Amino acid sequence: MSEGLNQAQQQAVQTLSGPLLVLAGAGTGKTRVVTFRIANLIRHGVSADRILAVTFTNKAAGEMRERITELLGPRPRRRKHEAAAPQVVIGTFHSQCVRMLRQHATKIGFPAKFAIYDRSDQESMARSVLRDLRLSSTAIKPGDLLAIIGGWKNQSITPEQSVAVARTDREHLAAAAYRRYQEGLRLCGAMDFDDLLVYTEDLLHRDAEVCQLEAGRFDHILVDEYQDTNGSQYRIIKALAAGHRNLCVVGDDDQSIYGWRGADVTHILNFRNDWPDATVVRLEENYRSSGQILEIANRLIAYNTTRHDKTLRPVRQHGQRPRILQFKDETEEAKTTVGEIARLLDRGRYQPRDIAILFRTNEQPRLFETELRRCKVPYVILGSQSFFDRREIRDLMAYLKWIDQPDDEISLLRVINTPPRGLGGKTVQTIIDAAVRSGRPAWRVMEDPTLLDALPKPARHGIGSLRELLRDVRMATESSLTHSIQTLIQRTSYLDEVRRIYSEPEEIEARTNSIQELVNAVSVYEERESEAQLAGFLSDTALAGRELGSEKDKLAQRNAVWLLTMHAAKGLEFPIVYLVGLEEGLLPHSRSVKAGDETAIAEERRLCYVGLTRAQETLTLSLALTRRKWGKPRPTTPSRFLYEITGKATNPNQYRRR
Repeated sequence: MSEGLNQAQQQAVQTLSGPLLVLAGAGTGKTRVVTFRIANLIRHGVSADRILAVTFTNKAAGEMRERITELLGPRPRRRKHEAAAPQVVIGTFHSQCVRMLRQHATKIGFPAKFAIYDRSDQESMARSVLRDLRLSSTAIKPGDLLAIIGGWKNQSITPEQSVAVARTDREHLAAAAYRRYQEGLRLCGAMDFDDLLVYTEDLLHRDAEVCQLEAGRFDHILVDEYQDTNGSQYRIIKALAAGHRNLCVVGDDDQSIYGWRGADVTHILNFRNDWPDATVVRLEENYRSSGQILEIANRLIAYNTTRHDKTLRPVRQHGQRPRILQFKDETEEAKTTVGEIARLLDRGRYQPRDIAILFRTNEQPRLFETELRRCKVPYVILGSQSFFDRREIRDLMAYLKWIDQPDDEISLLRVINTPPRGLGGKTVQTIIDAAVRSGRPAWRVMEDPTLLDALPKPARHGIGSLRELLRDVRMATESSLTHSIQTLIQRTSYLDEVRRIYSEPEEIEARTNSIQELVNAVSVYEERESEAQLAGFLSDTALAGRELGSEKDKLAQRNAVWLLTMHAAKGLEFPIVYLVGLEEGLLPHSRSVKAGDETAIAEERRLCYVGLTRAQETLTLSLALTRRKWGKPRPTTPSRFLYEITGKATNPNQYRRR
């Protein structure tokens, strides 16, 4: 059983009873230990169906099941009428909660066949509640209401408690709607995704008989990625394991990066407080990264003062020393990085899939996408939408296409009433019908005096404003393309539209940053081309959707350079990693910097650590000395993490507030 396991891994696999905390650092063989331990429990006489393994994703559950089957060998074919061999119960938190709730839902007033509402169902319910409360869409939108309620549910805050914890006007409105929302779900015999955890926790807490029954189903519980548990998940596991105390949790506090969605790193930090007799095993032998990469990763994470003490040790010592590169601006950063990638691929040693570019925010990859397309390097983007697929970018690009070619009916109809200008659905249908009858494009029909006379006054005014917009932006184009898009944004009041549609500050900031990046894209194109034209810019940017979306390229996409957020990169590894944009305000993110919150900065540092430890052989860190904001270059400040990585920060506590 110990074949191929190091000493620490063997200790974890062979500790078969009592509380066990396995601190599994990045690249230390966590999944191998979990599956070997489950197989060892079975070999020592524990019935497979008395073991519960809880994961966070169905993919992780499936992989765990496959590996256990490989270790134990194929099960003998059962004879007719013979009971199926017991199997390990492996699944996500939510799937286990559904199983328990199906058994006991009537005890909390739900039918056994309760419905589970998806996002669309939730939004319909939210709209109904807001309508009943006579709240306009400007007061609070269905999506915002659901976000606030979801946050409260992650903290196990009930509708009654939400009234006390609400701080802003919007949260007070949400608190009023929360109760009706829950009542509406109950009347429909339905739960939403968050309810599955909340009601399971409530059931186990309120009904001792049910808790005893469910806890008695298992003799051993294993929890993967324990650092990612939220309050409800933590209390559910504690209730189920309290009797037998055979609880094994596996995770790494240094990779806890999901605090923004309810994960609480203190659960893994305080495990010994909850289970004083727990065995603690530290997996520190790293099989992924070179010694030089681990050296800077260890140096960085040591600046987090609240963590389990552990140091990653490389199994393979040799490798290239990580580089830190600084560029005059983000354009040069993207161009140089992609140029180097193209040369690496030309030499044939690496495949595109061996290379990843990691970034902090969803706006950053835009320049890299442009350069990768220009160099004909295949890529896939993960962790965010493609820049050109975002709603606000599609809207503004549709405007630009229509301004360049007014007969482009698809682009016109996308933005004809965005932002609202009196051209509602009925009017648009009238225009389309007239265009079909006359065989003319919609814009030509909209210039027809006969049609205009038949339309209501607000619609005529809206068409007039579109005509003025077309004239003004085209006039601005004669000055510069950058001026033209700035005029477009100003004349449409599109930033006001963003603030109208979205009320979460983070959402507004992200959408505004995307619009700013589009202005930057036009500015960069204009500087690059001696005869910059709107049609040329539109042609350049149109290539992405056509090339990446075609069916014939799907197989090729699998062998492609990865563009990922650092959040999305967790759990992955690549021979070559580029970590870009290491600047204050990007990493650590501006929200954490402005708040001056130690906890938030610590999570940003863990995020950087996750990025560093994705690299196996070659790691390049980069920053831009200037970065464009609204088309103008602004000086940047190097990330504090660069000073910590290089050992030039004065001490680990220098950023702590006094």
